[in-house]
Amino acid sequence: MSDERTTHFGYQQVPEEEKAKRVGAVFRSVASSYDLMNDLMSLGLHRAWKRFALELSGVRAGSRVLDVASGSGDLARAFARRAGPTGQVWMTDINHAMLGVGRDRLLDEGLTAPMALCDAEKLPFPDATFDCVSVAFGLRNMTHKDRALAEMARVARPGGRVLVLEFSKVWKRLERAYDAYSFGILPRIGRYVARDEEAYRYLAESIRMHPDQETLKGMMETAGLARVEYFNMTAGVVALHRGYRL
Repeated sequence: MSDERTTHFGYQQVPEEEKAKRVGAVFRSVASSYDLMNDLMSLGLHRAWKRFALELSGVRAGSRVLDVASGSGDLARAFARRAGPTGQVWMTDINHAMLGVGRDRLLDEGLTAPMALCDAEKLPFPDATFDCVSVAFGLRNMTHKDRALAEMARVARPGGRVLVLEFSKVWKRLERAYDAYSFGILPRIGRYVARDEEAYRYLAESIRMHPDQETLKGMMETAGLARVEYFNMTAGVVALHRGYRL
């Protein structure tokens, strides 16, 4: 009997060492159309979700911020504007193509931020470095979510905040309609806009495999965060979790 460890990639079970490669292929495929697809598949609501995260982040002038799985950099840009020239915002991502998109978007707006191409499960920063650590729509793609959360908690300073903005468990009475959209309409949008139907089918499946609100709250507490709370948005389609480093 093989003792090879497996994990989920959408609804498939794959060897653990394969997941990061497969997720990387998905995001390389959609990198150039990522922002447009975000607008289309959320009807623009992702901007409001990120604004809410910004308001609850506690980031202000002079703050040190780490944005994990930064992707195209929406949150990082907002953090950079708020932290100002006396602060510092780091962007990290495991995917070179997505980090390149984020870098270009910042430069287009006259902003710069230090960047690190790295695995969220092994962050290359000292303990207690950042006032705020965030991950937006990236945690569900990570192989070992518990390790990533522990790393985010480790690099937050005492009293610092860890924010997780992620798709979550929709209200039960809306499940049927949400499934019809996710598995019927969303892959078709992916086919015509991003030229990759399967990538967006995976993204829909990955949302269903992600821990629900209460489970993720417990995982953040296990990672060493205190006073963990969550805020449902758009009937639970998305939730913002916030915890504090002791």
